[in-house]
Amino acid sequence: MPGIAVVREPESDGVRNARVRILGELLDQVDDLATAAVDAMREEIPSYTAKDDERFFDDVLDQVTRHYQTKLSAFLEGRTVTLADIGFVRGAATRRARAGFALEDYLNAFRVGQQVLWDATVACAGDRPVGREAALRLAGPQMRYVDFASTHAAHAYVEFAQHVVADADRERRDLLEHLLAGQMPANGPLVGAAQRYGLGPDTRMMVAVAVLAGRSGDADAPDAASAALARAGLHEASTLVVVRQSEIVAVPSLGPGIDPVDMCHRLERLQKRLRTEGMPLAVGISTVAAGVAELPRAYLEARAALECVVDPDGGVAALPRLSAFEYLARHADDTAQRLVDPRLQSFLEEDRARGGVLTATIRVFAESDLNLRLAAERLQVHPNTAQYRMGRIEERTGLNPRRVADLLDLLVAIALEDRATSIGH
Repeated sequence: MPGIAVVREPESDGVRNARVRILGELLDQVDDLATAAVDAMREEIPSYTAKDDERFFDDVLDQVTRHYQTKLSAFLEGRTVTLADIGFVRGAATRRARAGFALEDYLNAFRVGQQVLWDATVACAGDRPVGREAALRLAGPQMRYVDFASTHAAHAYVEFAQHVVADADRERRDLLEHLLAGQMPANGPLVGAAQRYGLGPDTRMMVAVAVLAGRSGDADAPDAASAALARAGLHEASTLVVVRQSEIVAVPSLGPGIDPVDMCHRLERLQKRLRTEGMPLAVGISTVAAGVAELPRAYLEARAALECVVDPDGGVAALPRLSAFEYLARHADDTAQRLVDPRLQSFLEEDRARGGVLTATIRVFAESDLNLRLAAERLQVHPNTAQYRMGRIEERTGLNPRRVADLLDLLVAIALEDRATSIGH
């Protein structure tokens, strides 16, 4: 995971004790230091000076306090600061961009906050040489933290600002509602908006529906995530993305030569990046819609796929990467599970507890087109071993994997077992 480590050269016990003392004193003063930093920002940064909104400054105070607590605690514990630790930065950057703050003023606030903390560090160090050396050893980590946090903040700010400036929020929403009704706008500015997104009556498109996984206390997280998703297109046009009630809906277009599976991979990479930044998403992706008339169906597919993501940390369920068999297994109801022979259920449970060797053999045998020798090669075992396993499977389940009907029963039971296990986790 990207981050900054607190790297120090070997230090004497005296210097280490002085460093721990300084950090402890700073942590005790965090609230007062954060207040002093906000006061300094109001004096030194023109856009902050002109701002007359106490709710805004309450937000700034909260951000400064969290930055101070995060960095000082990490320095005291000697651990790496990661993007997940400063996930609150993305929401703040979104709010500053939405409020129209200049990026240079926003980044200047990081400088002012660092100056206040450094002055306090020097004051806590005192006049003794050992204290001064301890303070100097904290200078590098403090600067690296500010560089790390401000770089992440600038990236999130620009990402959101470009998204907002390019297209008005209402325009995006109106366009999406037209599309999800299976219609292209007849005239007016929405026609031009659709063209900017590369969308036309017969354009190949997909629908991705995302929601925040787990519980997020950041009300700006959906907007920040939508800005990132808007940049997920595989061609020159950006992607239409709208925060729609509790969900984020994206409609990426597929130009000539763009494979839908590649689009799924790109969205999955983005989902993983956002998760490392403390913004886990659950994402469902539809099959291809061959024109706007099929978008209502694609939207319902994406919603259905979203229900397959059961991991509390989020994930991606992409229909273009599933076979019809896998899709049916994932959407089977409890009745399907009850139709599985109890003897077969017991076999799968016992085999899973033993490492799943026989279950893996069934899967690979099916993938090898019922060629036992090829299956043995893929399993990296002797053909006699594979033959023995097949006998054990038939002995314990009463089903012969070499018979197509029996193999289908085995594969269905395995798929249902996978589904039940993932839901249980």
